[in-house]
This record gives sequence, C-alpha cells and structure tokens, in this order.
Amino acid sequence: MSRSGYTLPVFACAAAIAALDWLHDRQPLSIASVDLIEPAQIAEIPIEQVAGLSENTALAIARSDPGDNLDLTKNTPIWALVEWREQGDDAVIIKGGEGIGRQLNADRKPAIYAYAQRLLQENLQRMLAPGEKITVTIILPEGRSLAVRTSNSAFGVVEGLSLLGTTGISQPLSTPDQLAVFRAELQNKASRFETLVFCIGENGLDLARKLGINPEQLVKTANWLGPMLVEADLLGVKEILLFGYHGKLMKLAGGIFHTHHYLADGRREILSAHCAIAGLKSPDILAVFNSATAEAALTYLKSLDAATSSNWVNKVYSAIAETIDLRAQEYIQSHSESGTKVTVCGSILFDRDRKIIVKSKTAGLLMGKLC
Repeated sequence: MSRSGYTLPVFACAAAIAALDWLHDRQPLSIASVDLIEPAQIAEIPIEQVAGLSENTALAIARSDPGDNLDLTKNTPIWALVEWREQGDDAVIIKGGEGIGRQLNADRKPAIYAYAQRLLQENLQRMLAPGEKITVTIILPEGRSLAVRTSNSAFGVVEGLSLLGTTGISQPLSTPDQLAVFRAELQNKASRFETLVFCIGENGLDLARKLGINPEQLVKTANWLGPMLVEADLLGVKEILLFGYHGKLMKLAGGIFHTHHYLADGRREILSAHCAIAGLKSPDILAVFNSATAEAALTYLKSLDAATSSNWVNKVYSAIAETIDLRAQEYIQSHSESGTKVTVCGSILFDRDRKIIVKSKTAGLLMGKLC
C-alpha cells in the first residue's frame, strides 16, 4: 500500500505556526498541529528548527514529505519567517520570499494560491490575540533550482515553485495504487458512456468543463495514459478524446505513454522532428530544439508566423495531433485482446493560457458530440 503525504502548503503552514508559537512563548515547537481544512483533519508535522531572530521576528523550518510520490519537493526545506507588525488592517499578511515563484500573468504576485492562503490565514489567525498582527514570509531555499525541473514556466510561474493544491493530502499519483483509483473511475464511467474525455491534470479538467463537456464524461489519468487507454478499450469505450497541455500530450507522438518527466521526456525532439517534416528551415529547427520549454518553442513558432505571415504553428501542431491519434490507436491495437476494431482516439492540445492550439480531425468530430 502506497503512503500518502501532505502538499507543500501544509509544511509552509506548519513552519509558520512554529515561528508564531516561538514569538508567543519563546520555546521551540517540535510538532506543529495543522488543521488541513480540506479534508477536515489535523496533521501533526515535525518541525526541524526554530529560532528567534529578534524580539519581533522568528524563523522556523519544516521539511516536505509528499509520501510515496515521484515529487521533486520530497525532503525540501520550507522556511517561514514571522514578524510582529503594528500597521495595517489585516491580521495576517502572507508574502513570498526567495524560491517562491512569481506569476507573470498576475503582476508577479507570489504563486501562493487559494488553498495555501486559506490554510495559512485560518490556522494563524486562531493563534492571534485581539489586535495582534503578523507578516508571514514563506521561503523555499531550493525553490529556484527545483523550478527549472518543472513545467511551472510554461504556466507563467518563474523564479521558484508554487504553493499549489486544493487539499492538504498529497496522493501518490505516480504509484500503482493511484492507477487503481483512476481505473475504478474509468470503469464506472465506461459503464455509462461510449465516449469519454481523458485529461492528464487539473488544467485539462477545468478547461473541458468550461467548454461545456459533461463532467461525468471526464476522466483524470495523471501520467498513466497508456494503461488507461488499454483499460478503456477492454471496457468497450468506443471513442476517447485526449485533452491536455501540449508539453505533456505531445509525448504520445513519440510513443511515450507514461508521461511523468522522471521516466521519459522527448518533447524537443518530437517538436523538432515535426518542424523538419513541415519544412521549417534548419536555423529555426535548431532554435526550436534549443528552446528551454515546449511553451518557449511554441512562442518561437508564433513569432515566425507573425513575422512572415506563415502558418507554422498550425502546420506543426496539426501534424503532432494527428500523430498522437495514430500512435494512441497503435498502442491500443498492440495491447488489444480482440485484435479487431479498437477505441477511436482524437486529441486536443492547449497552451499555458488554456487556449486551444489545435484539434485533430477526429477530435473535431468528437467535440461535436460532446458539446
């Protein structure tokens, strides 16, 4: 049985609780009790270190434990600096320090999202006496270096990691136990619908709902696209729409059907190959190949379109989408027990702004049925 852990906001909150406790009692706290809110339970989080930096300032350190998950934040130290404050209306002000990402599409605000904000606010406000006010600065010393190994920049978050999540529990999405959960959901929905939509993550699920697709036909796959496609075929699902961020979904065009970056990554090779097939010139293919992210490569292709009135984005990504459909069909066929007709697949790829880049021909037909 795989062990679940806690999301990054929980450890940030635990460190803040320990630092505030020191300001109150001048004693180091070894365990911080965090009300997770979602779910409604208390987590006991070990505190690694606590120090008073002055009469009005304390620093505490917790260490991330996401459980049995392929998570690059495992064992990452999280610091919380808490300072007494006299000015201002808010009892608790939360800031992002070094290693906390900045949101390019939100005036470089720290990437401390709704659940993390709520978690910190509710837990810390309970500890404050009437009239007490604090400023909390969350610091991830390793955040900037870890961020380069994520797709954060593709979604407009730079210079660090996000305090992201909608719950305090970190489920091991990359373990076989979690695959069993996804398969159970698939089995339930396959018994009711002949057409389903596979979404790798929350961005896809959210965008699919906004496009008017019935939420009951949406299935989260995380990185387990291969096993989920085979399972759907075995269950008799006739049509699957693959709906995902282009930097993830394009891996299928290279025959990569488990998309976790720890296991395989061929995005720039796949993009460059399709650029070459489409007829892009060698210097531009090289620029795409050397792009830091898939999003940067897409931006480069868009700049070529703007400068030359060409249509490279559509040419390249249409070819990728059609290749995804073909490779998905081949993957299912190679694992099919019947050896006859298999599930039909179409694909839709979107960018970091959740704008659709391209729909394959099959995806266009499926969307007509779904919306």
